[in-house]
Amino acid sequence: MGLFSFLSGNKSNKIQEFKERGAIIIDVRTVNEWNGGHIKGAKHIPLQEISAKISEIKKWNKPVITYCASGGRSGSAARTLEKQGIEAINGGGWKSLQQKLQR
Repeated sequence: MGLFSFLSGNKSNKIQEFKERGAIIIDVRTVNEWNGGHIKGAKHIPLQEISAKISEIKKWNKPVITYCASGGRSGSAARTLEKQGIEAINGGGWKSLQQKLQR
């Protein structure tokens, strides 16, 4: 098992843990990307709007899983949320996250 396999497995475990704790899933992609398909039950908050929605997200009082197309924007969103005291994890790309959530 390589280093990246280990890290990937660890991320899957963290995603499952968040899921079991009732995590809110946030899609940070554009409206056009969202309209092209998304994870059922996810909330759509484009990356540019995350900072403006911090107080609303805090009120949910739940951990957050962010996702986008490949993981770059969702990583940025997760870091922004963490800096504001919200427990968040980067779920990566939406299709791979969808598979992990179905386990």
